[in-house]
Amino acid sequence: MGDFPILTATLLCPALALLVTLLIPGRNGMAIKAANALCALLSVIFAAMIWVAYDRTVGGYQMLEVVPWVPTFGIDYRVAVDGVSVVLTMLTALVFFTGVLTMWTLETRVKEYFAFMAALVFGVFGVFFSLDIFAFFFFYEVAVLPMYPLIAVWGSTRKTYSAMKLTLYLMLGSALLFPGLIALFVYSGGQTWNLVEIAQSGAFSRETQIFLYPFLYVGFGILAGMFPFHGWSPTGHVAAPTAVSMLHAGVLMKLGAFGIFRIGMTVLPEGAEFWAPTFAVLATIGIVYGAFVAMRQTDFKYVIGFSSVSHMGIVLLGLNVWAMSRSDTAGLDGAVFQMFAHGIMTALFFSAVGFIYDQTHDRDIRHFGGLTSQVPVASSMFIVAALCGMGVPGFASFWAELLVFIAAIETFPVLGIAAIAGLIFTAAYVLRVLGKAMYGPRNPDWENLKDVTLWSVLPRAILVGVLLLFGFYPNLILDMIRSAGGGS
Repeated sequence: MGDFPILTATLLCPALALLVTLLIPGRNGMAIKAANALCALLSVIFAAMIWVAYDRTVGGYQMLEVVPWVPTFGIDYRVAVDGVSVVLTMLTALVFFTGVLTMWTLETRVKEYFAFMAALVFGVFGVFFSLDIFAFFFFYEVAVLPMYPLIAVWGSTRKTYSAMKLTLYLMLGSALLFPGLIALFVYSGGQTWNLVEIAQSGAFSRETQIFLYPFLYVGFGILAGMFPFHGWSPTGHVAAPTAVSMLHAGVLMKLGAFGIFRIGMTVLPEGAEFWAPTFAVLATIGIVYGAFVAMRQTDFKYVIGFSSVSHMGIVLLGLNVWAMSRSDTAGLDGAVFQMFAHGIMTALFFSAVGFIYDQTHDRDIRHFGGLTSQVPVASSMFIVAALCGMGVPGFASFWAELLVFIAAIETFPVLGIAAIAGLIFTAAYVLRVLGKAMYGPRNPDWENLKDVTLWSVLPRAILVGVLLLFGFYPNLILDMIRSAGGGS
């Protein structure tokens, strides 16, 4: 990219959206939406530029930008990307853009809503770019904090309780993370927060790594929906407005998994290897448990919420498999691919459900039927997301799950088989929802349902196209992930 600071430019897209939103009077809701849509579209363009500019033949960290921030304490604004963060940057930009379009009909406190949403995305981009551990944690908190007002003000279904529960869980994660990150700084000499230098310092004995690693894994893992600290996630999904659910499940949960990979497994590899069998067991339980509980739900959003716990379990299982044998990157490839595929899939899920809920104000699966004949286009979007959730060939998630399960069977045979068995529950809850809500007799209460318009179908069509693109051409994303070199 020459001297153009492409990463900073991408980071400034949501910052610009936030600034413009604050400057536009609240009564000009359409202007606020248009400004956010333009900034989000610009972030997609910059993410595509980063994707194209990243040299896969070289790999490692590229496009480095460094500006001293607090030199006295060794804190820098240090950003760069590897193949993993390039993929997740594209995921964030796509969900940001489609999320803005999905909320085009919002009329309640539009100014505040889009301001908080832009702040959240600003933090997410900062996490994916940061190579300074202090800056990483700063952006991490910026990404997490807006969730409380977004749910408490614009949410539904016990929204205050859900927002508080989410916040308390994530505060618990931060309470574990902060001392762990401070320890990394102190043990490495207390001179720099540079992630690469700390990882290469050789300052951490095996015993130290074994002690510190659970603080980082569980601290980040709570945001990733790890079992048994997953309880905040489905509740938050249900209460959040549509685009917030899209960002929550599609992007925010990925910050936790990314933190485990980028900091925990990069800086403390021996600790990661020691704890991998234990955390792989918890990940497998999460896969089976999430799918089983989803099978029993009657609320559309609860189904998707517990489905996310199950699918994020696949991500965590893949990471732990890679931690055991880094010479075989299949676990990491599958985990990152699953982060991307699950992010797009859940964004489509919530977008489709949100369209139906906005007209009916009802999410009870038992109250629907025959939606494919009433709203065929909107229903087809939900069905596509459901098929992707099942791992049907032709969709992006198929390759992600295939890689993780093959790697898991080679490393943890019993866990790999148990995780694959969890797919039976996945198929069961997906087919149950489709059978009850999308097919069968129509509910006369919803005879006046309107299908998506050309404008409202646009964000859903983009997400469908992405799932199919990477489903038919998986090497587009696998080549990018593999070029990361394990975060080197």
